[in-house]
Amino acid sequence: MRTTTITRKTAETDITLTLSLDGSGSSTVDTGVGFLDHMLTLFAKHGGFDLTVTCKGDTQVDFHHSVEDIAIVLGQAVNECLGSKKGITRYGSMLLPMDEALILTAIDLSGRACLAFDLTLPAQKVGDFDTELVEEFFLGFVRNCPCALHIRQLAGSNTHHIIEGAFKSFGRSLAAAVKIDAAHRDEIPSTKGVL
Repeated sequence: MRTTTITRKTAETDITLTLSLDGSGSSTVDTGVGFLDHMLTLFAKHGGFDLTVTCKGDTQVDFHHSVEDIAIVLGQAVNECLGSKKGITRYGSMLLPMDEALILTAIDLSGRACLAFDLTLPAQKVGDFDTELVEEFFLGFVRNCPCALHIRQLAGSNTHHIIEGAFKSFGRSLAAAVKIDAAHRDEIPSTKGVL
């Protein structure tokens, strides 16, 4: 089982995260940021990952530190679960409709950090969540699980739907990329021999 627990404690946040890549999509998420709880629950469900996250953060300041640090820890957890990346599919993509929104996500677990983020979010807030933090979340992830991650909005006018589509699409794309390729179980999926 590709499972790990990561803890991160700073002056701003105290996080414990447990991830299983080969799960059933169950999650227990308590980050202190309600909208992020919702997005991470969707990510786990649609990726088929088991995820437990707790975070005590300086939310009296704002949600920035909590969102960024949770993304850092999630990236570290995925990277640790993958180990040498032997046998993984490596690539995954999903074109996901969420009502009027249509989101394309593609990922390459290449070992090189690159985020191509192209979402137009009409509202600055969803509830009390600053929507600019969506990009910060995905930046935190790719910097700690080095990969090429493309998230592109093809349609959409409702900010909640656009962000929800992105997290669902991300979960499904990542699930495809981390899946073990039975025909190449003992191989690194690169002509370089390393990822």
